[in-house]
Order: sequence, then C-alpha cells, then structure tokens
Amino acid sequence: MTSSAPTSDRIMRLITGYWATGIVGAAATHSVFTHLEDGATTADQLADRAAISHRGAQALLDGLVSVGLVELRDGRYHNTPEASAFLVEGRPTCLSGFAKLKAGHMASLAGLPDVVRAGGPLTDAVVEVADNPHWEELVQALAAQSVPVAQAAADTLRIEEAGEISILDIGGGSGVYSAAWLERNPAARSTQLDWAPINAIARRLLAERGVADRVDYVDGDFHSTDLGEAAAYDIVVYSNIAHQEGPEDNMALFARVRSVLKPGGTLVVSDYVVDDDRSGPPYPLTFASEMLLKSRHGSTWRRADYHGWLSKTGYDDITFETTLSPTTLIFAR
Repeated sequence: MTSSAPTSDRIMRLITGYWATGIVGAAATHSVFTHLEDGATTADQLADRAAISHRGAQALLDGLVSVGLVELRDGRYHNTPEASAFLVEGRPTCLSGFAKLKAGHMASLAGLPDVVRAGGPLTDAVVEVADNPHWEELVQALAAQSVPVAQAAADTLRIEEAGEISILDIGGGSGVYSAAWLERNPAARSTQLDWAPINAIARRLLAERGVADRVDYVDGDFHSTDLGEAAAYDIVVYSNIAHQEGPEDNMALFARVRSVLKPGGTLVVSDYVVDDDRSGPPYPLTFASEMLLKSRHGSTWRRADYHGWLSKTGYDDITFETTLSPTTLIFAR
C-alpha cells in the first residue's frame, strides 16, 4: 500500500460516530469535564470523584482523548480549551445538558432511512407539538449555545447605549436573549411570544436572572398570534426557528414583523445558515437531516434564501455576521 492510498479509518469512525455522542453524553452525565477542571487528572481520581468504576472512567477518558476533548500531558488527563469553555458545569456556555439530551435522541436516527424515503417525519413533527414534554429539557439545553450569540448580537446592536428600547422575542424559549440584553440595558423591556408551556419555563429562568419585572409574555403560536401594535418594537428577535419553517412561513413572519417594527428598527434572525452553494459549514449541513426527521417543511437555509425572503418582505439593509458558534446572525432593517 502506498502512502497516498485511501484508508478506511475515517469511514470507520463515521460509521461508529454514535459512539462519540454516547461518550460525550455519558461524560457529561457523570460531570467528567467538571471533575477534570477541578483537578482530577487520573482515571483513579476521576472514578473516586464521579463515583463511577475505574474501568468506566478509563473508557470515558480514552474515548474523550479520541474525539479531541481531553488531552494527555505527562501521563495526566486535562480538558482541552474547547471542553473547558463549553462542557464545564456552572458556566453560562456549558453544553453538557445538550450533550446529555442528544445522547438520549440516538434511537430516533434508526428511522432516518424511512424518513429520507418519505421526505419528512412519519408521525407527528416534534417541533410542532406545544405540549411535548421534551421542551422542558430542550429549551434549557439550547440556552447555553445561544449565550455567546446573544452577546454578539448585543455588541452589534450596541444594546447598552440604546436607552429605553422595546424588544419582541418570537419563540423566545428559555428567554436567553431577553436575559442577556436586559442585563446589559436596565432601561430596556422585552416581550416574549411562545407556547404557554415554554413561557412558563422562561418565567422561572428570567426571575432567577433578576429581570422578570421587565418582561411580558404572550402565550400562543406565532403563526397566528397577533404580534402587537404597529411600530411597537425597536428590535424583533427570531432565533433558532427559521430552520423548522418552510420558505412561505418564514416570509409571512418577516412581513408581519415589518409592521410592528419602529422606523429604523431591526429584525435579528439567528440560525444555522449554509453557504449559497451548500458546500458548508459542516454543522448546518448536518443539521438539515435533523429538520428532515423532526419537521414537515424545515431545513437549513442558504444566505441567498434569507436575503431573498427579507428583500421580498420589505427589508433593504441586510447583513450577515458569523459568530464563535455554528450560528449566523442576520440583521435586517
């Protein structure tokens, strides 16, 4: 065999890629990254602190080294910078909850071949069910990945300097945008429109953040619920929703938002966006399969799609901003 000949190593790792999900999910369940951050550097120390078997600790460490989240230095284990930033419990950007959540979703992928054949979910679309018990866990797990995106948007919008602004957060979930922005601007107020079970979660979380007195809630489905009075809001946020909607529904929402924005106001769309030729980035391309599995009309959409939808619905100042995450921010005025 010559050095230039292809090998099966990467194919084997892709075929068994579910092991990465399982290993990271199990490590998050047993707080492995937190224990490593706190000074456990051997399998014995990890086993003691996490109250797991030595054999299990060693297997998790081996797996985490293999996926590049833990590294060995002089025979001792340490979190990589990525793991330290995004998997240590108690940090606002911690994705351990999301890792545990996705480990529990692996069984659903067994039906993907049939979903691909049919072109959509074979039962109820998960994202369309208001009283789905998975929202309690999902919206909180998703909040951590939205924290740096919300902060980046706040920087671009100069939220601290904006004064007495009014914000509408459509499908606000955990309320992460309201929390981040109201903390940075004590004069701002926010309204969250979401299903009642999700707003109940946001009420609790935003009370814990100390901003509950400046947030109002509208319970309902944003497809049909009134968005409010004309020219009522300085900023409207539409985060992590466009991917579960089809083109017509997204354009309909953008048009309705236009009517409630004040002159000079901004619509902020936050989502996984793919390149116009659909050659990347990797995460948004992969996420398209999740939308096939869980929604009837969703996908991950191109920049050209967003630009076209927004232009057709009355926006003429449209900019895109990448973030330190798989999410792209779109600002439309």
